[in-house]
Amino acid sequence: QVQLQESGPGLVKPSQTLSLTCTVSGGSITTSYYAWSWIRQPPGKGLEWMGVIAYDGSTYYSPSLKSRISISRDTSKNQFSLQLSSLTPEDTAVYYCARAPIATMGAFGSWGQGTQVTVSS
Repeated sequence: QVQLQESGPGLVKPSQTLSLTCTVSGGSITTSYYAWSWIRQPPGKGLEWMGVIAYDGSTYYSPSLKSRISISRDTSKNQFSLQLSSLTPEDTAVYYCARAPIATMGAFGSWGQGTQVTVSS
């Protein structure tokens, strides 16, 4: 059973860069053919898919975030990470990492528990 765990700061200041890490256990992030996503949910709003890194290291980002987002991985630690720059209060949300088969990208079968990030001075 794959398990995911998000980690990172709970409070960041506007204009700073957010860095979050997802640690995966029970399965490898290089296992074909899975993809590993970052998803967020602002207060009172729905889920927003942010971007993904696939088993082969390829990345795809939401067009609305493409200028500010970067997703990378450390295969030696079985982790993948999110960096989101130029933060504003509108980036306040619960951030999740999740896994889905590439063939059915919206079918996230495994999720982390989520981590609250607040952007405030």
